[in-house]
Amino acid sequence: MISDTIAAIATAVGEASISVIRVSGPEAVQEVDAIFKGRIPLQQADSHTVHYGFITDLATGEKVEEVLVTIMRAPRSFTMEDVVEISSHGGVVAVRRVMDMLLQQKIRIAEPGEFTKRAFLNGRIDLSQAEGVIDLIRSKSDRAFTVALKQVEGKLSRQIKPLQQTLIETLAHIEVNIDYPEHDVESFTSELIKDKSTEVIQAIDELLRTANEGKILREGITTAIVGRPNAGKSSLLNALAQDNRAIVTDIPGTTRDVIEEFVSINNIPLKLLDTAGIRETMDVVEKIGVERSRSAVNEADLLLLVLNSSEPLNVDELELLEQIRDRQVIVIMNKIDLPRQLDMDQLLQYVQEESIVPMSIVNEEGIDRLEQAISSLFFGGKLEAADMTYVSNVRHIGLLKQARQSLVDAYEAADQLIPIDMIQIDVRLAWEQLGEIIGDSAPDSLIDQIFSQFCLGK
Repeated sequence: MISDTIAAIATAVGEASISVIRVSGPEAVQEVDAIFKGRIPLQQADSHTVHYGFITDLATGEKVEEVLVTIMRAPRSFTMEDVVEISSHGGVVAVRRVMDMLLQQKIRIAEPGEFTKRAFLNGRIDLSQAEGVIDLIRSKSDRAFTVALKQVEGKLSRQIKPLQQTLIETLAHIEVNIDYPEHDVESFTSELIKDKSTEVIQAIDELLRTANEGKILREGITTAIVGRPNAGKSSLLNALAQDNRAIVTDIPGTTRDVIEEFVSINNIPLKLLDTAGIRETMDVVEKIGVERSRSAVNEADLLLLVLNSSEPLNVDELELLEQIRDRQVIVIMNKIDLPRQLDMDQLLQYVQEESIVPMSIVNEEGIDRLEQAISSLFFGGKLEAADMTYVSNVRHIGLLKQARQSLVDAYEAADQLIPIDMIQIDVRLAWEQLGEIIGDSAPDSLIDQIFSQFCLGK
């Protein structure tokens, strides 16, 4: 049982109209009431009511801050504990003064993610829903937000729990066979294991079908914009970001380092890396930038190779084309508003024609075609239906694959009529691996590691 009371700032620290401080625990109402002066004592207030008043310094009686206090009594709160939310004026000083008064009471500052962890430990949400909270906060597109919201609402949990139930019923049947062999036929139990394993494997396969897309929606596609100097890489970054994020000049070598920017293309989040132009150079600073560009090329999921169609391919570009021959790449034929000098037959020796997108970035021509090419490359041109369950978390994907393999092993063992008590091990392992997704069988160390990634106020 959780016996202490915690507090943390729930809003970003800085200048704002209001800031919110959250307090949760068995003594939340009592401890805040001790330093609050309003029309009625908070301990007499009904749940889910808002009260105007002042936070005061008990030692001096001084009014520290004018606030609105919201009371949410257990179990009707996010943590299923008594929760008090204090809305103060925004700004660093106002928040600090209120926090100082709270920490003089029997209240300690919360650890990262401790509010959500308490919601999990108190049974309000499971582990996959808790992980959905952090995905919700970090989402970089509308679709990523929708996927995370459905996970918070328990959509993935509702699909995992029936699979666990199927496996636990199968394990119960196996136990009966082991304990009372005279009442069962082992071959019948083997057939049951094969049928149930196949049923759960098919359900796992359906969840994994969109795992790659889900991972992309959650984490984004690391996309490196590469090419020689002055080909239009920074102009492309600015066009996709719809902002003057990178400096654009006619002077080759303007970009000296890798510039990062997150954009959303057809609801697909892209982590764009504008790289220094790849060429041989004696400039020490530019040379470092070129090396970083080569590293970005190696680490990227997608490459946008920008070529100047008004000039022939040079040695550096041919070397780069050879290097990325087997990578996910879209070739942008920029400056199509100028007479073409680039040899298409030479280019087609390295890339497929369908991966080439003609553009005039300066005239904003071809942006739509590029966005469609990116979408087609990763999602076949469209996302699944809005109600589709996208498994986006790497941990969940790994556990689903492990559970699937455990069930494949159980099926093959049953098919070979291996003793039932041996097959039971694989079935139980699959049940535990599915349980680890929603937290039924997750070790404490994993739970601590997951919640340590949250911000303090969440």
